[in-house]
Amino acid sequence: MAQINVVSSRHSLQGQMDLSLLFFGRQDCPPGHFWGPGLRDSYILHYVHSGSGSYRTGDKTYTLTAGQGFLILPGTLVYYRADQTDPWTYSWVGFKGLHAKAFMQRAHLSSEDPVFDAGKDSWLELFYSELESALAEPHGDLLSQSTLYRLIAELIRCSPSAAAGPEPSNTKEAYVSKAIEYMESSYSQRISIADIARFVGLDRTYLSSLFKVRFGVSLQIYLLEYRMNRAVQLLRSSKELTVSDVARSVGYTDPFLFSKMFKKVTGSSPSSCREPADYLEE
Repeated sequence: MAQINVVSSRHSLQGQMDLSLLFFGRQDCPPGHFWGPGLRDSYILHYVHSGSGSYRTGDKTYTLTAGQGFLILPGTLVYYRADQTDPWTYSWVGFKGLHAKAFMQRAHLSSEDPVFDAGKDSWLELFYSELESALAEPHGDLLSQSTLYRLIAELIRCSPSAAAGPEPSNTKEAYVSKAIEYMESSYSQRISIADIARFVGLDRTYLSSLFKVRFGVSLQIYLLEYRMNRAVQLLRSSKELTVSDVARSVGYTDPFLFSKMFKKVTGSSPSSCREPADYLEE
């Protein structure tokens, strides 16, 4: 029987966060149990605790056993099935966010190579129980987010490239990282795309194209969503701040323009974002 935990937000803001937990679960599959063919709209990682099964995406089929796992990418047609004689038990976690694609790239997981081998004694054995325990805590939202980051850090650590040693420096990656570093330290000021490009030392159009490849959005949209993400955090954690205070804190001198951009990104007004996210279990 499947054990499923759904993490939901009243204001549907998860997709705008750097990395946001959506749901997680665990299932002892009966022989031949399957899902698909079908599509998902988020990233979903499965880790096999015991038994075996197969995972198919594109024209490739993978057989997985304990200690291994697979990634489902948004919008990718997949099919997976438990073995008839030794069905698998697996845990899964679904997430979205601005950095989700980049983190999966760092773990060397993609539609061309969606399978990983963490080992039977990996910390990944514990992530489901840690996420489940976090929901019962007063600050479960923070604990569950930290567990999600720990999970992805473990995937990156056990990737083949990490075992082989440091990768050669990637110039494009370095430009993107430098731009992000500048935004993270200066987003509260009235910086523009031209300012970021000037700091990095690239043409603004070219730099924006690098962000489009890496994150699926332009540099301008990335900066906007980054600021709104920070605004969400301030609105929820610092209730003594007015909307105008929050606007200034993320680089907007005009609170009306800030409110307009906030609603464009999140679908909600700043004032409606004061209440914390709900955590539900199914």
